[in-house]
Formats: sequence, C-alpha cells, structure tokens
Amino acid sequence: MTFIPNSEKKQQMLKTLKLKDIDELFSDIPKKIQITNLNLPTGISEQKVEHKLKDIAKQNTPFQQMPSFIGGGIKPHYIPAIVKSIILRPEFYTSYTPYQSEASQGFLQAMFEYQSMIAELTGMDIANASLYDGMTALGEAALMSSRINKKNKFIIPENISWEKKSILHNFVKGHDITIKEIPFEDASGKIALHALKEVLDESVSGVYIENPNFFGVFEDDVNAISKMTHELGSLFIVGVDPLSLGIVKSPSEYNADIVIGESRVFGNPMDFGGSSLGLFACKKEFLRQIPGRVIGLTKDCNDKQSYCMTLQTREQHIRRGRATSNICTNEGLCTLAATVYLSWLGGSGFQKLSQINYNQGEKLGGKIANINGFSLRFTSSNFNEFVVQCPKPGKIINEALLKADIIGGLSLDKWFPKLKNCMLFGITEMHTEEDINKLVDGLKEVA
Repeated sequence: MTFIPNSEKKQQMLKTLKLKDIDELFSDIPKKIQITNLNLPTGISEQKVEHKLKDIAKQNTPFQQMPSFIGGGIKPHYIPAIVKSIILRPEFYTSYTPYQSEASQGFLQAMFEYQSMIAELTGMDIANASLYDGMTALGEAALMSSRINKKNKFIIPENISWEKKSILHNFVKGHDITIKEIPFEDASGKIALHALKEVLDESVSGVYIENPNFFGVFEDDVNAISKMTHELGSLFIVGVDPLSLGIVKSPSEYNADIVIGESRVFGNPMDFGGSSLGLFACKKEFLRQIPGRVIGLTKDCNDKQSYCMTLQTREQHIRRGRATSNICTNEGLCTLAATVYLSWLGGSGFQKLSQINYNQGEKLGGKIANINGFSLRFTSSNFNEFVVQCPKPGKIINEALLKADIIGGLSLDKWFPKLKNCMLFGITEMHTEEDINKLVDGLKEVA
C-alpha cells in the first residue's frame, strides 16, 4: 500500500490535544503497571529488514523448482496479474464490511457480481457473498438442512476429507444432530448406493455428496441419489470443485437443494493453507435460512441503480438468538479476487481451463498407470485428481521423490485403511510436460 508520511500530522494532532508528546496520551495509566521494556531487539533500517526477509524467503523452494503433485483439494493455479492489480487498490484493499452501503457501492457491486457468477456456475437460484471456506460451508449446510425440515440425522459419504468430517462434527455439537457415514465402493471409489438406501429414512435432514469426490472420482449416480433423498423429504447437498463446472453438469441439473465448495481456485493463492473462500448457493425457497450475507440490487432515492446488504441474519444484527449463523465476516478480498479472475477468464476461457485440468489428469494418470508396479486404484472417471495403487508405502515413495525435488502424492492409508499403499495425486494447468516427465521418471526409479 502507498506510504503516507505522518510526522507533520502527528505534531498537529498533539498540538490540538494540547499534549507535549505521545507519552502524555497514557498518563492515566498508573506507573506501576506501565511496561517499560518489551525486550525487543534494536530496530534496524527498512533496507536491512528487506534484506533479512529475502534471506528468510530463500529457505522456500518455489513450485517451478519443486513441482507439487499432492492431491487433496489445494493445488497451484495460475493467477493473472490483473487480479492483484485490482484487489490491491486502496479502496478495495481496505474494505471490510460494507455497513454504510452509500459509501461502499463499488465493493457491494463486486460482491453482487460474485454471487451472480456462482449462481450461474452452480445453476442455483441464489448464492451468498461467501463463507470462510468449503469445510465450514459443510457445517453450515448441515445446520441449515436441520432448520428447514426439523430433522436430526445428516448423512455424509466416507470418501470426503477427514478435516471436513472433523469440522462438521464440531459444527453440529449442541444441535442434537447425528452424523451418519456411508462407505464407498471398493472398485469405483463412488458412494455405495445400497448402503445409502439402508440408512435413508424420514429422520434424515440432508444427504451430502461430493462431485467429484475426495478421490477425484465423478459420482455418476447423482440422479438416483437425488431421487432417493427427495422421496423422504430430505435435502440434497452437493459439494463441488467449482473449476470442474466448466465441463460437467451443474448441480441444479440433478436437483441439488444446496451447493457448497471451495472457491479458492478462482484467483486466490495457496499461501500456506489460507485464505480460503467458501462457496454457498441454494434454491430460492431457502433464502431466509442461508448463512452469511446476500447482496441485492435496488434503486436509491434518485431512482438510480444501487446495491445494499439485502440479508444479513447473523447474531450481531436483528436476528440475534434466531440468527442463521454466527459467522461475523466474509472473505471479502478473496471474493473480489474470484470476481476479477472469472471476469478475466470469461465463459469460453473458463470452459477451456476446466478442460485443460481434466486432460492433465487423464494424461498423468495414464503415464503413471504404465509404470511397472503402479496402477489407478479406481475404475471411474476423474477430474484433476486420482488415486494410485503403489508398490511401496507412500512415505517411502515421497521420501525418494523429495530427493529428486518433487513433491509426490498424498498418502491415504492413515485416513482410509482400505487404501493401503495408495496415494492421491493432483495436477493443474500449472504443471508442464517437463514436470510430468520428472515425476514419472522419479516413480520409475522408486519402483
């Protein structure tokens, strides 16, 4: 951000307050509790700080030097320069919560456009102005489904990440909601439909699936699952990789009630695990139960187009104890980045990027499957992640790959005991042919 010298302003403020120096501002604090020494190192110049930070940064190894093929949802994607150029504008970068809509029209419009894009991608009627991440979105969806139909059993598949399961269980504590888990098919990696039929009854508030699921596998029985769920008056919740929606059916086409996901892929960096961007969309009849904020388009007193916070039923506002959520903020800057990113791509660009990611997964999966001792674990179609059956434990394979400056796949048997010696690999448009060959050669060495 732009540096603004303030020494002159500081003196003017002290003069107005009739103070000799800043220390007088704290004269009301008793001397005995005042801190005299913070035991901090002596200050250094800006130039020296910059050199020091560069030395620290040298300890990192960039993706270009050590390509990463680890699966699990967080993967590198290209971020065009226009994204950072726009989100770093001071009027956006310092935006937090647009309480004063008359002073926040630009930011409110960006959030409105984000909602519109997510609604179009998912095919749903409405989308909110974001949540923390895809994992907390699942917790919110479970609570929302129970509020809507007053039922207390929530069904999830075994083939989702252990982190999502943990967060979901934390969310439903104290709400008298039981989480029921159903297994996946050993051959395909998809939900076992017979197991779902056994647990589905009139006490189920919602059924959650992911498409593609944690293994990167597409669930092609979505229509059957949707029908089974709705016949018992339960809600059908679908978790998506939003990038895949450029080449596959939107969840609305198989009658999803709520759609959630992780929109970090749209113009937001990995940054050591954060920040994330929770996607949340639903049918219009559930508008009053949606968590977070909804930005609306309206007209001002002069009949000009304007934007406002149409819905903000959180506990700090009028709903209080009846609030739909206790989330007190949104990922505003991440939302803005996603809006700029999607605008830059456009419809055809988004479809092309989605296709590239699918093709990359097919290419890498095929090459690994041709290595002696390695094979694709599941027979189903994948997006840009897939599970590989390996001849040795994942830990041993990854240790060998790291020596060759490659980050391998995610070892799965710790969380999925049935998948012994299996690894989840991920790939995106960022991976070059050279990167792919480097991994394949490394795996051949290990085998």
